[in-house]
Amino acid sequence: MNYQTLLFEVQEAVAYVTINRPDKLNALNAQAKSELREAFEHCRTDDAISVVILTGAGEKAFVAGTDIRELTALNPETGKEFSEEGQSVFNLIENLGKPVIAAVNGYALGGGMELALACHIRIAGENAKFGQPEVNLGIIPGYGGTQRLARLVGKGRGMELILTGDQIDAQEALRIGLVNKVVPLSDLISTARAMAQKIASKGQIAVRMALKAVNMTHETNLTDGQALEASLFGLCCGTEDFKEGAKAFLEKRKAEFKNK
Repeated sequence: MNYQTLLFEVQEAVAYVTINRPDKLNALNAQAKSELREAFEHCRTDDAISVVILTGAGEKAFVAGTDIRELTALNPETGKEFSEEGQSVFNLIENLGKPVIAAVNGYALGGGMELALACHIRIAGENAKFGQPEVNLGIIPGYGGTQRLARLVGKGRGMELILTGDQIDAQEALRIGLVNKVVPLSDLISTARAMAQKIASKGQIAVRMALKAVNMTHETNLTDGQALEASLFGLCCGTEDFKEGAKAFLEKRKAEFKNK
């Protein structure tokens, strides 16, 4: 895979996807979005990959937003298409079927914050800054931010961030539940790697089923959600991984999952 805006590598069942436009603070342009789609489609279909870590190149920015030059050419029709295209890429990430950990190394603004929101777990460096500043340009978040942010931190807090365009730091992001943990920037990737490797060591069928069940939390009511949970639980009970996991527990040893 030959990417112009990304770095991509796989180590020990973990894929590392790095947005590599540091001179532009890793802002997303059309090519970057296209390559993100290609990279995550590969991650989705490659059985050697269990977890993905997504980050930005350098120490200043995860993704500082969308390329403003591309926005200036939009009209009502092309603007709708532009939004739908970005939503499609971010929906792919959210529904990948494999955990995606955002390692937020600096600014995560606009489309960058929306990208982090599409990931399943967010770990922030102490220098991270989050915000949806689109109202400052006379537009609104268009890559799912109006939907995912309120679901994650609550309607009131999400509304405040979107309507004011204010930025918050990593500690405030942690306080309101936007990120899972905050670590020194120097420890960011190693912390994400440790979490990714821990998840990769589990039964991957169960991981995929859990992702599917939790992702449905805001898409259905409690009764239907529990029905889905019961069905997925039942499917897990028929796997070799479940037999091995139960046997390993009883024998007081580490399970050796084969993802079958």
